[in-house]
Amino acid sequence: MNSLPSEEHKKMRLNIFSQLVLSKNFFALYMGQTLSSLGSSISFTIFPIIVYQITKSTAQMGLMMALSILPNVIMLPFSGVLVDKLNKVKIMLVVDFIRFSLLIFLSLIAFSGSLTMVHLCVFMFIFGLMGSIFQPAYSSVRAKVFTKEIRNAANSLTQISQRATRLIGPILGGVIITSLSPGWGLGIDAITYLISICFLFKLRSITFNSSITNKINLNWKQDFIEGIDVLRQNSWLWITILACSFFNICSSGIGRILIPWLIIEYHHFEPVVYGMILSASSAGAIACGVIYGMKQQLYKRGILAYLGVALSGIAVLVTPFVSNILLFMFLMFLNGAGVMLFALIWETSLQEMVPEDKFGRVSSLDFFGSFSLMPLGYIMTGWLSTNVGEINTTIILSISILLIAIAVLWNKGIRQYS
Repeated sequence: MNSLPSEEHKKMRLNIFSQLVLSKNFFALYMGQTLSSLGSSISFTIFPIIVYQITKSTAQMGLMMALSILPNVIMLPFSGVLVDKLNKVKIMLVVDFIRFSLLIFLSLIAFSGSLTMVHLCVFMFIFGLMGSIFQPAYSSVRAKVFTKEIRNAANSLTQISQRATRLIGPILGGVIITSLSPGWGLGIDAITYLISICFLFKLRSITFNSSITNKINLNWKQDFIEGIDVLRQNSWLWITILACSFFNICSSGIGRILIPWLIIEYHHFEPVVYGMILSASSAGAIACGVIYGMKQQLYKRGILAYLGVALSGIAVLVTPFVSNILLFMFLMFLNGAGVMLFALIWETSLQEMVPEDKFGRVSSLDFFGSFSLMPLGYIMTGWLSTNVGEINTTIILSISILLIAIAVLWNKGIRQYS
């Protein structure tokens, strides 16, 4: 008699991903965003190649990346207020239509052979601006669609798909620009946004609670403060956003500067190995996502989240001392799993704890914490590498990640979050 509930519980866990299909809203949101993410992965593989073909300058590439991040730094603290005032699905539709139009325009210019850095820089700035509006709206819709019954699995499947597109997209982008032309890649990305718009139309009937009316001329300062008040009331939220800002200073430089240097310059691995090692990190994230999605309930999530961060820091800390390719891949597998564990717990906690009518404001503050200090991370990593060397910089930054995780766990509210 005692085995039946256990067997039913196991069956429920194993079938949880198939149950997601029963949520039509989730299916529409998931398919649209997965396809548009795949298209973006293709385009953002092509853009650096175009820049180097036009200018052969790393400085110009840095300028373009800075222009894509700048709107996020400027707008994210305030775009959440706009999201909470307006219909979130309509915001996503408008933004995706603008991005579709921009990509079609840029694709036509590329086909004509007259694409310049001016075109690319203007495009990246507007695209970044659209992203700063889209992300809080998307997070709010996700919080509404990911109901309690499917929340863990929905977050896991979404994160897994994002990682998968980062694996497939660059490969497709490389094939397209090699065998066809940049214009084709940009055009394909535009089509994915058009498909996303079609799926988003299926979500138009969703209604949202709101603590502020839809009039744009209300007190934006007061609305913004309300979002901050939500964070201040819970130590898990505000401490984690603050900690993530410091994590991103360290991890941005490690991921974009030091890991490639370690693989190519220090260990002298072949370029193909670089791809394999990056794939190992994604594989670790996907494996963690699958396991997380099969869990109905996790306990001591605050501790688990920061143990994931600590695992990521330890894995990177060991990489300078490992010359075996398989062992290096295993370390990056652990790094990817640790980062994914933290990301899933954080996303789920936001959806559980933040009121629906204030979700846009809180998520915009979260994204601001993630984006705003990334340029500082690149600058600091470059400065440290020049003055103390790349190996010492890797050690310093990875130990910093580990120490921050340990320091945060001293907080009782973090340890008791479950």
